[in-house]
Amino acid sequence: MIPATARTHPAFAYLRAHRGRPATWSDRYTSVFGLLVAAAVLGRPVAEALAGLARHADPARLGAGLALVAAAYAGFLALARAFGPVMLPAADAAWLVTSPLPRRAVLSRTALLLLSAAVLAGAALGLAALSVFGAPGELGVRLAAALALGVAAGVGGMATAVLGQQSPAADTRLQFLIAGMFSVAVLAAVSGSGPGRRILAAVAEAPASLGAAVAGVASVVAAFLARRAWAALDRIPARRILASSTRTARVTSAATMLDPGMLTWVAEDVHWRGRALRSRPWPRLVSRLGPAAALAWQEWLRVGRRPGRLAALFGVAALPAVCADAVGGSAPAAGVLLCGALTAAAMCTGGARRDGGDPALARMLAVDGRAATAARAVLPALLAAAWSALALAGLQAAGALPAGAWWALGPAAAPALAAGALRMARRRPVDHSMPVIDTPGGAVPTGPLIWAATGPDVALLGSLPALAALVTRPADVVPYVAAQAVAGAAVLAAFVLRSVRRARE
Repeated sequence: MIPATARTHPAFAYLRAHRGRPATWSDRYTSVFGLLVAAAVLGRPVAEALAGLARHADPARLGAGLALVAAAYAGFLALARAFGPVMLPAADAAWLVTSPLPRRAVLSRTALLLLSAAVLAGAALGLAALSVFGAPGELGVRLAAALALGVAAGVGGMATAVLGQQSPAADTRLQFLIAGMFSVAVLAAVSGSGPGRRILAAVAEAPASLGAAVAGVASVVAAFLARRAWAALDRIPARRILASSTRTARVTSAATMLDPGMLTWVAEDVHWRGRALRSRPWPRLVSRLGPAAALAWQEWLRVGRRPGRLAALFGVAALPAVCADAVGGSAPAAGVLLCGALTAAAMCTGGARRDGGDPALARMLAVDGRAATAARAVLPALLAAAWSALALAGLQAAGALPAGAWWALGPAAAPALAAGALRMARRRPVDHSMPVIDTPGGAVPTGPLIWAATGPDVALLGSLPALAALVTRPADVVPYVAAQAVAGAAVLAAFVLRSVRRARE
């Protein structure tokens, strides 16, 4: 609780007086009426969904489902750590954090918002876990235990993130926790198709009382961590709160202006700010290949200086196989495979993105546009080829693909994926002046739609033979590999020629 001396401080009284007009009876009536309408609309679908949980779990999909839940929880922890998580609006952070006011009183509203977000995210994780394991009996007890366990996981994870913002040692423990959850996801995905399936099935058939006991222990641990996080609010360094507030303000600005491209620059600035880099001599081969290779070598250095991100990238190569095992069917796995390979290619296009944002600097380098584009396409193509080949091998090992050289589709589609990634890097900000299309589902702004399709359209067009093979799953994949190799090379060559024409214009 906030001390009485803090609640009666003149600064807080001024803020409460100028925060906005007090809520009227009309405002309260509108809020209550909106909640009742939402409950009436969502009540039946939610009740039907909860009633559908009263079933036995599918042993073949337990491992994949648990892997997705563990990966989602690891992503929640990583997102909380990336955002701070304790932050304030930019104006409040500029003078309230550095003022002599009690730090905990200043951050009390933020703590309440973080608690609400943790409860909602934890409840969603609990329902997701219950949908994986099912509720063969005592639906009410299992549902309450799943919600309590999920909320405890969410609150405990958010409290750990707050403690990590206060102490570097706690931040190290949080990083180990995130890595551990990713390891659990990988282990669940592997054990779901082997002897570990019996263990997961035994967990699904465990008594409801055991789940309630585990949820009770988890709730006690979460309450302890939340208490420690509340006490740690007074000890969080001001520089970290200011940094997280600035970062959140940039992300909010990007979301408000519907310009997701700003998020990339925010992530880059956060990672490289304050880091001391050692100077290393360049390989002689780079100097001999010419200025275009030297221009592209910076991407190789950038990737080499972030081995953790590269390891995480190849760690999620099992995601298409997990999705195919959890959801079933080839179409979802093919979509995840294309998105993952395009993400791998887009990880190393910072130079092209910088040239698109500052064309004058690109012209001052006096490097041939065709050679520069071709040199910058090498690393994205290699990463996309390696990632997609590994993901296809995982799909084949999981039994989602028949026998054959399916892994060859990855290197064959890599040139098209590299062209799509470079096109994504060079796209301009969202044009909000474009018209809005009225559809039966509502108004659709064409500016963000065209921005989102710029880049993936080229990758999709150049990967059609591979996608057709993944959907149809033919007995002989060699003709599709040949067609994909021709299509990928043609798309990359056309992109290089088109980029040179645009540079001349």
